[in-house]
Amino acid sequence: MTGFQRDYDEFARGARAVIAYPDLRNADGRDTESRLEEAAGLAEAIGVDVVERLAFRVRAPKPATLFGSGQVEEIATAVRAHEAQLVVIDGAITPVQQRNLEEAIKAKVIDRTGLILEIFGERAATAEGRLQVELAHLDYQAGRLVRSWTHLERQRGGFGFLGGPGETQIEADRRLIRDRMAKLRKELETVTRTRALHRERRQRAPWPIIALVGYTNAGKSTLFNRLTGAGVMAENLLFATLDPTMRQIALPGLDKAILSDTVGFISDLPTQLVAAFRATLEEVISADLIIHVRDIAHPDSDEQRADVVRVLTEIGAEAPLLEAWNKVDSLDDEQRQLVLADAAKRDDVMLISALTGEGVDDLRRIVAGRLTASNRIRHIELPMSDGAAAAWLHEHGEVLGQETIDGDRIAYDVRLSDPDWDRFQARV
Repeated sequence: MTGFQRDYDEFARGARAVIAYPDLRNADGRDTESRLEEAAGLAEAIGVDVVERLAFRVRAPKPATLFGSGQVEEIATAVRAHEAQLVVIDGAITPVQQRNLEEAIKAKVIDRTGLILEIFGERAATAEGRLQVELAHLDYQAGRLVRSWTHLERQRGGFGFLGGPGETQIEADRRLIRDRMAKLRKELETVTRTRALHRERRQRAPWPIIALVGYTNAGKSTLFNRLTGAGVMAENLLFATLDPTMRQIALPGLDKAILSDTVGFISDLPTQLVAAFRATLEEVISADLIIHVRDIAHPDSDEQRADVVRVLTEIGAEAPLLEAWNKVDSLDDEQRQLVLADAAKRDDVMLISALTGEGVDDLRRIVAGRLTASNRIRHIELPMSDGAAAAWLHEHGEVLGQETIDGDRIAYDVRLSDPDWDRFQARV
């Protein structure tokens, strides 16, 4: 639970909800059924009971309600029939549309952005995650102001009053939101500086960083657990992971590497969250290799890939990218043959099942090969008395052979990356 009062107080586990998808024919490649399934998954991720799924072709969006009057009445009928307390609009709606729909339908209405923010608000576990979610939520609500924000007064220690003489409630609310956001940004700056120091410390270390990215529920955390033996939450649930987790792993030819599990991406990710989670996603920006985990069994796998690549481009991630086509255990024989044929055309794809372990050892070898591709064998001679330099070589490189020369020197053949070679030369 984030520090802010949840805007949707009516939310409760088991609340009955109707999903309404406005099909605007925006040509994103997804079919209607897949979109409804994903929206239901988002709602169920916070314990909402989806009792009806409706899709409407919206040729000319209405400024007042988005949907046509007949479509609004159909939603209201479904709400009454199922005694639903909530309607989730699987798209973006304006504050005016939200208010008008609530009045017409007689139920709470939220849009896709509000729903995703609710999930993040419930799942964020670290101090940084909670701050980022609260900031994103306030940014989203700043243009809506659908209720009093006097709870912010309590959080900030109390003013004794909301505003000066003549100050309207909405002006007071805006000021409270603005002040709270300024306070959050200062707190985030401190957290971000601390994260940056930790990242700099890791970058000075010899170990490469590998970031797992992918669409939500693609299997990143299951793969993370398979590679590290960690116990990160890995459920068949959208946005099971919201806060980055890092563990060290051993790879062939590498003594150690750092693996990072990150938040899953999703289509129409709220812009507030892209900005708010930039500090978290910097773990991806600073990675030496990115593994894009794809649910290759999902009917919208290609569209999901496009969403992930779009976000990676937005945040400036430039590390080499390797695709892990996950969940091959869910494919039937015919689907598997088609996927194998597609994968054979590319040299940046690995077929795996994080659940069963199929292909994971091959993935380890490929990842190690990518990370050590720039390594070269160096011939280095050191005095026998320089044990510290010898230990450094063993720790940071792969010692392939050594021999004593003239009784007082040792010659090493060591496989080192270019950056480690530069560090060694600077050291000695």
